[in-house]
Amino acid sequence: MLRQQRKIYIDLHQFLDALVIASVFWVAHVLREQLAFQFPHNFVLIVPFSQYKWLYLIILPLYPFLLNANGFYGRPFHAALYQTLWILFKSASICALIVIVAMYFLGLTMLSRGFIVLFAFFSVAALAAKDVLLHAYLRSHSAANASARSVLLVGSVEKNAEFEKLLTEHPEWYMMVVAKLDATPESLRELPTLLHRQSIGCVIFNVVRTYFDDVEAAILACEIEGVETWLVADFVHTAIARVAITDFHGKPILVFRTTPAISWQLVTKRLIDIIGSALGLLILGPLVMLPTILAIRVMSPGPVLFRQKRSGLHGRLFTMLKFRSMVGNAEMLRVELETFNEMTGPVFKMTKDPRITPIGRFIRKTSIDELPQLWNVLKGEMSLVGPRPPIPSEVEKYDAWHRRRLSMRPGLTCLWQISGRNRLGFDQWMKLDLQYIDTWSLWLDLKILARTIPVVIGGFGAH
Repeated sequence: MLRQQRKIYIDLHQFLDALVIASVFWVAHVLREQLAFQFPHNFVLIVPFSQYKWLYLIILPLYPFLLNANGFYGRPFHAALYQTLWILFKSASICALIVIVAMYFLGLTMLSRGFIVLFAFFSVAALAAKDVLLHAYLRSHSAANASARSVLLVGSVEKNAEFEKLLTEHPEWYMMVVAKLDATPESLRELPTLLHRQSIGCVIFNVVRTYFDDVEAAILACEIEGVETWLVADFVHTAIARVAITDFHGKPILVFRTTPAISWQLVTKRLIDIIGSALGLLILGPLVMLPTILAIRVMSPGPVLFRQKRSGLHGRLFTMLKFRSMVGNAEMLRVELETFNEMTGPVFKMTKDPRITPIGRFIRKTSIDELPQLWNVLKGEMSLVGPRPPIPSEVEKYDAWHRRRLSMRPGLTCLWQISGRNRLGFDQWMKLDLQYIDTWSLWLDLKILARTIPVVIGGFGAH
């Protein structure tokens, strides 16, 4: 899993470098062309850029390959600038030499060798600048980023400090240490309480063999709640979590996870979220959302949007948006209606809820009230497909196995929405969410999205 994540990081790095190289190649030609116009006596011939375009077929695959071969993508994140410049200089020089030799053997004497050298120097400067800016961005934003995984370190003071230093030196992993726990039997037994008290996405155990019995119990507690665990130790048997053996910069790691590993499918899922939510806001904004805003304004006094704290990925709180479909004091009135709850478990659903306004009943039936959550999707707090985000007070009443549904980013729709919605019991709902997590694939997301459309149009199971 960690190797896959590292490979994705390198692939994205190489793609970004290829864009920089392609841009610099064009800029170098434009600069040489301008110099030729300014100093015509110093340039024998001006060749249009169209004659150079074919060189992209050599440079774009060759240059990133040379960077990788010279260790550009495998160097430590905190490598000195002179080491980076030396790798870039070697790669640029070899690339330029190969291109010039190819031009000679192909008899392309009209193309300027000076232009290729100019491009090589410019590419070193551009790639170095990009590298410095990228590393500065990662250092300043990795811990504060909403996508950064919150980490709990479990081990001795020395081992925790060692691993925290390793994570600090590699911010490209987007991992933020939020808590440390001394690996004693007493503290390990308190781990579930700590998971409930803080938003933790990964627990890293770095302990001696003496505590392995207690560590195994702690890992099983994390497994039940869907929290990823890393073990710098021997193999531990689990019932649900898939185990991956990898290394983290020289540290042997066993990863136990119940959610899909980092892959291009997950990257594509996020791209679909971004594109889908952006298009949804642009298209449905004027066609559906604007008329809804006007209707709520006219027919129901109070704010248009209903904002509510929800539990997101690993219980991280965020503000979920909906079009307001109830009266202004709906939350206070809920206490009086608890006896009419038609759902089992720690959730409240009522078919003829008196708090719902006339316009609210329509937008809930058609799921129009959920459309503002496209903004939550665009921000990365939600996904188009995933378990519905619960209210924190409901999460507090969950059984341990219910909490595993928090191990994937919440979504607008999931198996529950296309399998009966409010007609299903609470435990059935939870099992469907866990089934989605255990069998997730990009194809499953696409099928759920396709099946959601007729369910929404028909208003099947909606209250």
